Amino acid sequence: MADDYGGVFGAFPYAFRHSESLLFKLYVLVGALASGIVSLFVVFGLVVLIGTTAAVPGGALTLSRPFYILVGLFIVAPLVAPVLFVARRHRRTGSDRRYDLSLALTGFLFVLSVYVGLVISVPTDLQTPPQPFTLGPLTVSALVPVVELLYDLPPLYALVPPLVCALAIYGAHRLLR
Repeated sequence: MADDYGGVFGAFPYAFRHSESLLFKLYVLVGALASGIVSLFVVFGLVVLIGTTAAVPGGALTLSRPFYILVGLFIVAPLVAPVLFVARRHRRTGSDRRYDLSLALTGFLFVLSVYVGLVISVPTDLQTPPQPFTLGPLTVSALVPVVELLYDLPPLYALVPPLVCALAIYGAHRLLR
């Protein structure tokens, strides 16, 4: 059988086809969609940033452009890392359902951590008071204190959840390989 891996973009269909874990297959789809959306946000944001700083002479503002790209890479890299790790493992040693499942769980955890980081970083003047939501006949209010706690944290703490989860992805890879 010919090797149909084909690099970073080919890793997604390769990992999807060769994994036996349904949760990992779902992560391949979610990870591809999330990394595509984040990449689009970074590209469009960079275009806006260049447009607003084009007339400004060199200095600190021109340094913000590569920093913006670097932040985007720090979000996209952990999104695609589980897929790349699993595709590489399948090419080298074959399938391991526990490995695939662990990387899918840590990948989903990273997606959730990015959302938590975004909630922490919401400026005070843009925060809306959290309210319970209803799911049919049930009213869920357990998340209200959690959102209030996240709003109360300093904005710099927004880096902690994604960083910890990115390290968890790498840790799961190292532990189970």
